[in-house]
Amino acid sequence: MSDLVGQYFDAAVAHLQRVRTEEAESIDRAAVLLADAVADGRRIFIFGAGHSSLAAQDVVYRAGGLAVVNLLNVPGMTGVNVMPAPLGSALERVSGLATATLDLTPATAGDLLFVISLSGRQVMPVELAAHARTRGMHVVAVTSLAYPGRVGSRHPSGTYLKDHCDVVLDSKIAVGDAELDHPEVETGFGSVSTIVTSALMQAVVVSAVGKLAERGSTPPLFRSGNVDGGTDWNAKLMAEHADRIYYSF
Repeated sequence: MSDLVGQYFDAAVAHLQRVRTEEAESIDRAAVLLADAVADGRRIFIFGAGHSSLAAQDVVYRAGGLAVVNLLNVPGMTGVNVMPAPLGSALERVSGLATATLDLTPATAGDLLFVISLSGRQVMPVELAAHARTRGMHVVAVTSLAYPGRVGSRHPSGTYLKDHCDVVLDSKIAVGDAELDHPEVETGFGSVSTIVTSALMQAVVVSAVGKLAERGSTPPLFRSGNVDGGTDWNAKLMAEHADRIYYSF
């Protein structure tokens, strides 16, 4: 491997080890909220814009995942799925879109919302978390606390995502989201934010699964559709929990 490849893997591993140690308590608190929501029949949603949506999608409708976690899919914000691509970034700065989106879901007080935003500065995640709290929902943020204070909020209130949550999972990604540099390259490169954020979300899920099992409650987990019987298992699971699954017809 080239030296840069080794540096990249070292940076990713070091970040994972750091959040594993330093965010253990927050992961546990978020897992309690998730386990409670599953056990109590609550609705569960997750949102991320742009590349932050990758970690959100990673815990929705997947093998080994909880069937009752729903992607809050806002057109133009799920991954890089619009043309021109900068339109997705512009939509994050539109006030009113978050409240309209949440109000059009069946979410009610006591339900759970995960909001993923690396910087936590954009209008959409801040407004979404704040509105969810006013509606009595529990909110968990996955963000980097390195950003507030280093970059200005784009929300009119001047607040960040972290200010409107019950639990904050700090990815500890440095401002700029670049781990590597090179004397012949003018800007940093080598992002680990997707790896770390996905790992944080998966850690919350596996912890919640363990808590449910310890309570004697069977976690509604998908099986891989690529193993024999997996498709039938998943269809049965989705039928059993159809009242809380909003990504199927």
